[in-house]
Amino acid sequence: METVFRDYIETPLGLMVVEATPRGVSKIRFLEEGEEILDDLPNPHTMDAIEWIDNYFQGNSKLGFDFAIDLSGTTFQKQVWKELCKVKYGTVATYLDISERIGNPKAIRAVGAANGQNPIALAIPCHRVIGSDGTLTGYAGGLGRKKWLLQHEGYIKYGQEQLSLF
Repeated sequence: METVFRDYIETPLGLMVVEATPRGVSKIRFLEEGEEILDDLPNPHTMDAIEWIDNYFQGNSKLGFDFAIDLSGTTFQKQVWKELCKVKYGTVATYLDISERIGNPKAIRAVGAANGQNPIALAIPCHRVIGSDGTLTGYAGGLGRKKWLLQHEGYIKYGQEQLSLF
């Protein structure tokens, strides 16, 4: 069985865990309240991701991630995740936009499902995907976090929201 390396970082939105294989980061996600915290076992990949996450929350990581990743998923999921990486900091795309960009405009629901299975939060920016009507839609970390992230990136202006939660 392959070793899973693990490290944690406290963020303005709560504790996050970074997991990696010897090949690269395999997961970044928010821990939920009451979830067990396992022993740290960092490696160079987790440390690189922790540094990137810290810079992101300080407003210094406006470009894509720069650490190795080791994704597990279907070919379709990986295609969607690759397209998500093209959604620039401070902008959004819709599920329809992503489905059209991958050449499958009828796959809106499948794109939404792949988006929801994104294992590498923040770096693969699934939080930048919204509904076609401009509303905030599902986010594994919760809609409150999604809204905060879009505000942090300057897409939603404080006090002048361009999007609604419902």
